[in-house]
Amino acid sequence: MTSIRGSIGDMKLKQNASWALLTATSMGVRITPQSGQPVQAESLYHMQATSAESNVVSIASYLGLPVKVITNLVKGSPIAQFIRSDLAARHVSVEAHEVEQGGPWGYRHQFNIADSGYGSRGPRVHNDRAGEVGRTLNAKDFDLDRIFRIEGVQIVHLSGLIAALSPQTAKFCLEVARVAKQNGSLISFDLNHRASFWKDRDAELRTVFTEIASVSDILVGNEEDFQLALGVDGPPAGGSGLRDKLDAFKGLIASVRERFPNAQVYATTLREVLNANSHLWGAVLAVDGEWFVEEPREIHVLDRIGGGDGFVGGLLYGILREWKPEDWLRFGWASGALATTFLTDYAHPADEDQIWSIWKGNARVQR
Repeated sequence: MTSIRGSIGDMKLKQNASWALLTATSMGVRITPQSGQPVQAESLYHMQATSAESNVVSIASYLGLPVKVITNLVKGSPIAQFIRSDLAARHVSVEAHEVEQGGPWGYRHQFNIADSGYGSRGPRVHNDRAGEVGRTLNAKDFDLDRIFRIEGVQIVHLSGLIAALSPQTAKFCLEVARVAKQNGSLISFDLNHRASFWKDRDAELRTVFTEIASVSDILVGNEEDFQLALGVDGPPAGGSGLRDKLDAFKGLIASVRERFPNAQVYATTLREVLNANSHLWGAVLAVDGEWFVEEPREIHVLDRIGGGDGFVGGLLYGILREWKPEDWLRFGWASGALATTFLTDYAHPADEDQIWSIWKGNARVQR
């Protein structure tokens, strides 16, 4: 691929790369009541492989781009085998470091126990992450020189959820970012501030997140993510409405750009929940100082989990396809909306046209 359009500063896609998109993640499983009931009222469950980061890259993988996930898996675990098979079905290549379980009380993959909600009953998610194997991610277990210098990666996507899992994963994400930067990969960083992960670790994680953000080309997060994860001062949110959120985000980005001049793309979603199955869904994008807004409109929601990840995945796909920035935003908005129509945490689009039809509001049958 050649450089991204000249209006976007010096941001360029690496040519002759083996991987369009790569992410580091901690894979787990989600179990969901089959009948749409709350967890305490159900006895039959559907299990799926999941992680926020693999949700993101699935848009590009289903649409034909070469995608890789690097992760830790428990050696000999049937859950690890389930995860490998699921990612293979998504056309995602997996490079995994296998960790010995260490007995029944050793390592395992995270479990998310979540219902989808319905109407006035909102979804509930219970995270069970004790002994999570992904917390042991270590740069020495992966040949990062081969991956980034010899194979080549156009965009590496990093998430604050992984960076904050443990002190070890924080160092791991830092090393991935450094090697990616040295080898000409673009870096996408979704700040994903999670208060429970940051408890008693503010100074440590602020340093890590600040360094990753300083070399990132694409930053994703809402105004609270930027303020809490990076310590950037900005105007207080004026209220809970979508317009207030948009104004707060715009006001904050001016401060962010001063502290993190390497980044040229900033994005966030705008969401107002009318009920569990009906949301107002919008998005905003700043590219090289120019603003693009996808005004919120109503979408119908089967399961909301993964909608934000779908947005990021569609945004990155648009960048990889070298479209105009307004089309990155439109495709990201529609990819997120598509994800909420699936019971999986990720969207599996049939083709680009299916996503563009969502943006156009065309839900008519196609024969």
